[in-house]
Amino acid sequence: MEKQVIQSVGFRNIEENGEIVGFQLKIRLPYYRGVYLSQIRPGHLIVDGESFGADEIMWRVNGEDYTYADMRQDCQTHWHPMEPATLIVKKPGGLKQGFHDLTYGFCCTHSYMPPFMEALEDPDKPAVIYMREFGQNTNSRRLLIV
Repeated sequence: MEKQVIQSVGFRNIEENGEIVGFQLKIRLPYYRGVYLSQIRPGHLIVDGESFGADEIMWRVNGEDYTYADMRQDCQTHWHPMEPATLIVKKPGGLKQGFHDLTYGFCCTHSYMPPFMEALEDPDKPAVIYMREFGQNTNSRRLLIV
C-alpha cells in the first residue's frame, strides 16, 4: 500500500456489459486504529474540476458495497487501516484516457475527541487540528488512466 491516501493502484474506468459506466479509485485510511463505517464523514470527490458528492459515491469495504446512507447506520463493519477502500462513481463513459487531478476529503469521528473539536472538521477542507495519526482531511493526487 502506498503512503498517499489516494492510491495509484485501482484507478480505472468500470465496464459493465461492454460499456463504460463509471470509474473507481482506492483510498487508504490514515488513522492507525481503523474505524467503523458510521464514523466516516465523506466529503466531495473532485476530478478535473467536476465534483461528486457523498451521495454519488459508493464505498466498497471488505468486499461489500455501501452508500453513504448505509454507512451512517452501519456500526458493525470495520474499515481496517491496512485494507484500502474502493470508491465507485457512476459516470456514463467514465474518464478519458490520460492524466486526471483528483482531490478527495473525508474525516472520521472518534469517541475520545470532544464534540466541539469534531464539529470544526470539514471533510472538504484541510484539518483544523492536524494530528499525524488521524491524517489530513483532504488529499490530492494526479493519476493516469490508460
